[in-house]
Amino acid sequence: MFSPQAQSTTHLLTGAYRPVREETTAHDLPVVGQLPAELDGRFLRVGPNALGKHDPAVDHALAGDSMLHGLRLRGGRAEWYRNRWLRTDRVTAAFGELPTPGPRFGLSDNANSGLMQLGGKVLALGDGGVLPHQIGRNLETVARIDFDGTLPDGFSARPAVDPLTGEVYAVAYYHELEHVSLLTLDALGRVRRAEPISVKGTPMMHSMALTERHIVLFDLPVTFSPQAAASGSRVPYVWDEGHGARLGVLPRDGGDADVLWMDIDPCYVFHAVNAFERGHEIVVHVVRHERAFDRDPLHPSESLPTMWSWTIDRRSGTVVEEQLFTDVEEFPRIDERWAGAEHRWTWSVGVRPEQGAALGGPALIRHDLWTMRTDVHSFGPGREAGEPVFVPRSAIAPEGDGWLMTMVYDSATDRSELVVLDTEDFTGEPVAVVPLPARVPHGLHSLWVAGN
Repeated sequence: MFSPQAQSTTHLLTGAYRPVREETTAHDLPVVGQLPAELDGRFLRVGPNALGKHDPAVDHALAGDSMLHGLRLRGGRAEWYRNRWLRTDRVTAAFGELPTPGPRFGLSDNANSGLMQLGGKVLALGDGGVLPHQIGRNLETVARIDFDGTLPDGFSARPAVDPLTGEVYAVAYYHELEHVSLLTLDALGRVRRAEPISVKGTPMMHSMALTERHIVLFDLPVTFSPQAAASGSRVPYVWDEGHGARLGVLPRDGGDADVLWMDIDPCYVFHAVNAFERGHEIVVHVVRHERAFDRDPLHPSESLPTMWSWTIDRRSGTVVEEQLFTDVEEFPRIDERWAGAEHRWTWSVGVRPEQGAALGGPALIRHDLWTMRTDVHSFGPGREAGEPVFVPRSAIAPEGDGWLMTMVYDSATDRSELVVLDTEDFTGEPVAVVPLPARVPHGLHSLWVAGN
């Protein structure tokens, strides 16, 4: 799968990879088809969008200024679309605005990597020591927060949520610390445990996995580079051949001494799909990259990511690694009611092989892990989708029964659309399409916030 040559990044100069330069607000958007009346809430997307000049040849693809995009759906209508730069110190200085209130930690407050809902708040998240930013109903930046002073350092861009208890587990890393912090938050959004976990060097731990009783950590060979930092990189993490790769398993209430470390083949994982327990084994599904930030240190696009399974035997301390599918894909999602439990369905973005781990692709992919069948929803020539969000048809609907929403860029109009698919007819025509008045640059993660 891995090519000895870095994948071309010429696609980053065109289409939906180009930043937008203006904040836009539009009301009463047209709808093609019929939006399901049950979809009452906001579809949100976050990602890097350079405020000033952006040159993909020298600027890191994941370092752009954070921009939020959102649509309000209610009663079969698309009431509004907005995009807003997150009011970081860099953005408020550029706009001549007062700084965003709240505490500070680390060198950056650019929360451009993730979104979550916690304790009644919507939060924009980042990696490498960035504190969460609270986002208002109309995408306004409210404040930086440290969970009422309970957060000892930075937070994480990819926390894991227990769907039964609402508890949140996260791994926070920062290059000046000799450990990572394993955080446990209650459903109200306060840190109740912060355990330092010893690691080798300073790895980028973008995500983790959570089962019913255990946590799985990914200590992989992308690490902090003082040389990259000295050169001015805003994401100074590169492939480290000598670091090795290993998984760490510990009980949910465990600490550093409880971690069982197991070596695996070198690789990198931005996104875990899900994890669950099967007797004394733990099964972890991930989208696995052969490597990242090596021959192409600026873009996560030099190898072809595919879905793999790691089966961990806690009694023998061994890991069996198996490729599940050959489709080139990223940004996996599941029915989050099944998080931490054995699941059947996954959805992801089908990525063009010549672009490696790009941030968008021409199709959505659905895998059935019971039958190992794969279905593909293609969006047609010149159209590319971003990370999907699944919304169940009801609270008691079977797994995977509901709607899938994604932003789709159309090169013919140089604008984007919100596309809604019914999972009962995944490969068929969308049930609704909402054309937007602007382009939504390919970003990172999406979130559905139900209700008001």
